[in-house]
Amino acid sequence: MDFEGFIGANIVYLAIALLLIVTVFLAVRIVPQSEKYVVERFGRLQSVLGPGLNLIVPFFDTVAHRISVLERQLPTSRQDAITADNVLVQVETSVFYRIIEPEKTVYRIRDVDAAIAATVAGIVRAEIGTMELDEVQSNRSRVIARISESLANVVDDWGIEVTRAEILDVNLDEATRAAMLQQLNAERARRAQVTEAEGKKRAVELSADAELYAAKQVAEARRIQADAEAYATKVVAEAIREHGIEAAQYQVALKQVESLSKIAQGEGKQTIILPADAVAAFGDAFKLLKGR
Repeated sequence: MDFEGFIGANIVYLAIALLLIVTVFLAVRIVPQSEKYVVERFGRLQSVLGPGLNLIVPFFDTVAHRISVLERQLPTSRQDAITADNVLVQVETSVFYRIIEPEKTVYRIRDVDAAIAATVAGIVRAEIGTMELDEVQSNRSRVIARISESLANVVDDWGIEVTRAEILDVNLDEATRAAMLQQLNAERARRAQVTEAEGKKRAVELSADAELYAAKQVAEARRIQADAEAYATKVVAEAIREHGIEAAQYQVALKQVESLSKIAQGEGKQTIILPADAVAAFGDAFKLLKGR
């Protein structure tokens, strides 16, 4: 083989080797974990490559789109809406989503973020329009659930999964805010009046309970005193029944002595006038005491 033939053979071998290298390079596709590749053949969808090592037909198949499957957040958007009680509110929303079927996202929608934002605005206006302002303020979780459900049904055709939807704030115009503040102050004043009235009512109830308790105690004391007097009368009656008239005279004499003692204990100077039979009564009492 002459020199020129040798050179020509080497060039052929070199071309074949280069072709093999290019073929392998074009056939092997390594897809990152966070992405999916959309493969086209002659301009038509051929396949979707998942993470890892993949093989395609070189020179026929091409990677047309590299789609990230990481979760994305739409920029915070504001939508004007009118509630069922005709109050204008501005709702701030935020939506998180991720692409799960790239072939749908690529071939069915051009601008994903704009499409989702427009869809969220329409859903928010529709949902807010069915609720009064108080419901919107107190039931945000309910509104969020409705937005997420409605949005999921719409974006399913785009190969998108809505992972989370949030209502960040509900803003009111100045006139509505002032009216609500006035209503809040009136409600606080009403509650204060109710609390004061309940306090006065409770005070009256406690005072009445105290008076009732005092009356019961007085009545109980009188009952005890009456029981004691009845018991004393019973004792005297039994003594008279057992010992005759002497016991009665003894009790009368004691009562006379107690009365004179109380008169003598009074303040100032007093003149005590004894009845004619007082001395005799004392004598009878002493006799009875000695007899007992």
